[in-house]
Amino acid sequence: MMKRMAIMLGLIVVAICAQAQVSSLDEAQTLAKKDGKLILLKFSGSDWCAPCIQLQKVIIDDPAFTSFANQKLLLLLADFPRQKKNKLPKEQQEKNDQLAEKYNPEGEFPYMVLLDADGKVLHKWSGFDKKQTVQDYVTEISRYTK
Repeated sequence: MMKRMAIMLGLIVVAICAQAQVSSLDEAQTLAKKDGKLILLKFSGSDWCAPCIQLQKVIIDDPAFTSFANQKLLLLLADFPRQKKNKLPKEQQEKNDQLAEKYNPEGEFPYMVLLDADGKVLHKWSGFDKKQTVQDYVTEISRYTK
């Protein structure tokens, strides 16, 4: 019974997280305009960048941040994995490359950009500061939300 409940809870959490994530800037902008949300574009090297992995675990995956994000944000991941087993489909890699050209030309990892529905940059985070908490991110993003 407990195992079944844990599995159900895990599926619910995955479903909640999946709702806020989009796969392209066009999709993000359309939904952001429709839903009155901002776009959080996260550049990551998910299988090689230790600070990227830490940012994901400590901030993005935190239940408080997930709850906030589901209400206020659309998450757009531009991932640049290096391991062959994690290689992205060509179409997605091209989308990520275009995002990097426009929003992360210096190739910083991790790097996050808060965008409005028109793609205008509102705020940027470079690297992962271990001293910053989930609440620090929520407070900063909240400055731009309605």
